[in-house]
Amino acid sequence: MFFKAFLTNSSGILISRILGFIRDLLMATILGAGIYSDIFFVAFKFPNLFRRIFGEGAFNQSFLPSFLKARYKGGFALKIFLNFCLLLLFFLLLVWVFSWEITKLLAYGFSEELIALTAPLVVINFWYLLLIFIVTFLGAILQYKHNFTAWAYSPAVLNIAMIIALLLAQNSDSYTSVLYLSYGVLAGGVGQILLHFYPLWRLKFFKLFCVGVKELKCKKDFIYKSVKSFYKQFFPAMIGSSTAQIASFVDTLLASFLSSGTISYLYYANRIFQLPLAVFAIATSVALFPFIAKCLKDKKEDVALNALKKPFWLLCFLLSICVVGGILLQREIIWLLFERGKFLREDTLLTASVFSAYMVGLLPFGLAKIFSLWLYSQNQQSLAAKISAFSLGIGVLCSLVLMQFFQAFGLALAGSISGMALLLLTLHYFGWKKFFILLKNWKLIMLLVLSLSVEIVGISGFKYFVFEISS
Repeated sequence: MFFKAFLTNSSGILISRILGFIRDLLMATILGAGIYSDIFFVAFKFPNLFRRIFGEGAFNQSFLPSFLKARYKGGFALKIFLNFCLLLLFFLLLVWVFSWEITKLLAYGFSEELIALTAPLVVINFWYLLLIFIVTFLGAILQYKHNFTAWAYSPAVLNIAMIIALLLAQNSDSYTSVLYLSYGVLAGGVGQILLHFYPLWRLKFFKLFCVGVKELKCKKDFIYKSVKSFYKQFFPAMIGSSTAQIASFVDTLLASFLSSGTISYLYYANRIFQLPLAVFAIATSVALFPFIAKCLKDKKEDVALNALKKPFWLLCFLLSICVVGGILLQREIIWLLFERGKFLREDTLLTASVFSAYMVGLLPFGLAKIFSLWLYSQNQQSLAAKISAFSLGIGVLCSLVLMQFFQAFGLALAGSISGMALLLLTLHYFGWKKFFILLKNWKLIMLLVLSLSVEIVGISGFKYFVFEISS
């Protein structure tokens, strides 16, 4: 069951990320790494942050346990859906009215002229918040029936829509291209919603929603208790699962004070960093969570701990290999993916250094994903939120210091330091004794060391004898 769910999630995420790289390649070619790409990344940053926080576990970690416990599931689901939609519509109205002020908060270092250019794009992109909530809600409903396909493949729809928008805009001026791209985001959101309709119909969830309308009228008190329990868990879970995303958001804000193109360097580097994190760590945590939660609910801690062994070592091998390969091939990777059109060799070198700093935090962030499941399964969302907030605070302090000396590289390195703090704190509350039980496998440790040694020798030989990007 785990490996089937893992393969479904990881394959969907992989396809989405491949399409995402094609999208980024087109963006780099058409917009380069300058002021117009910075404008779009600022406008899309908060909606994209919201997508990652919701889509990568925060909503599910609270909704699924509450949905399982709810006596009137249809009414509970509709109540949550309506509450969030109304809240988001109110928020979108505020963004529309105060677009200049909100844009200033998103990119405080921008001049008034740049803010005037960015504000309309911020309003357009913010509508994606409502669309991605609907996508996340429908995906969570389907996961109740262990159907992960629509959730896994829906990000690919967004990337396809953005690719089409870029192709349509490739002969336009830079600002018009950014405008096309923003409307492509909204088209992708609508497509993501539609992708969920068939499995919802096949699994008869539309009937559940119809029943839920009646339950909202007749069983208000019971539904209110379920909703109250959900919100008690949701907000801590949202904070607890969003450290990497919030750190990236803070990086963008701080980068607006640095030289032009810094925001773009961070974005392109972070996009590649997110690939192994999503394909391996997030796919693993999504597939593993229902089983771990059920075991701990039934007080079968030994079974749950045993279930963590294979995913733990799988992530150790996959993420460690990605870290070593990413750092050794940092320039070659960025050159291969982005250096064309307006994306120059100087952009490649700067983006590569940022990418290497991000990769330092890949293993800590990835492992923290699966160990935090233990806390969420035991309804310790508040503790997970405190851990996340503390590690984020460490990251922000490091960013403020390191950006003074190392610019964009310092911001990325600070994010990795935050990831290390997150892992150490999560392991502390998970339990070092349980962790060392998982770690105590000398054969796998030696195999990991051997694999990384072979990788280092192989890559070093390739760079020396075959190909290397020089400065």
